[in-house]
Amino acid sequence: MFKVPVEISARHLHISREDLDELFGKNYSLRKKKDLTQPGEFSAEERVAVQNGKNKIDNVRIIGPLRKKTQLELSATDAFNLGLEAPYCYSGNAKGLGIVIIGKKGRLKMNSGVMVPLRHLHISGENAKKMHLKNGKKVSIRVQGERSVVFENVLVRVGKNYVTSFHLDTDEGNAAGIEFKGEGYLI
Repeated sequence: MFKVPVEISARHLHISREDLDELFGKNYSLRKKKDLTQPGEFSAEERVAVQNGKNKIDNVRIIGPLRKKTQLELSATDAFNLGLEAPYCYSGNAKGLGIVIIGKKGRLKMNSGVMVPLRHLHISGENAKKMHLKNGKKVSIRVQGERSVVFENVLVRVGKNYVTSFHLDTDEGNAAGIEFKGEGYLI
């Protein structure tokens, strides 16, 4: 069995240049709070609110760098609390319903791009070879501990510069007793 780091991916927003301008002002630049595990990605100082009717979640972090399309990633519990039926899908494939995003200088109605991300394993090409994995393959990962669980249907995402990391949303992390980071085993 291969050991893999496990990370919890809390609710967050990936944002396009155009939408960042709408929410924070023309030519606004994200301010880096801290680097994330995947090279080039960072948690920004900026936060937004997300709203659906009367239901609202404040302090949703923005993840940089800028993307071609804006995408809001929520947990199933977040979607429930907002009164949404957000689709479960893989990052980059969101076609979900709209929601209002509120920034410091504006509001944005998203007509797509709201989702509950499915669990996935980021892995470099080199490590994928060692583990005999291919991009798009589905695997199972066991997380041991007080709340031991096997996560099935984990999508393998191979990228040249990826750092090996198994991503769960907060609901799945809570089910496995993981607060921020843990470890699992590819089975």
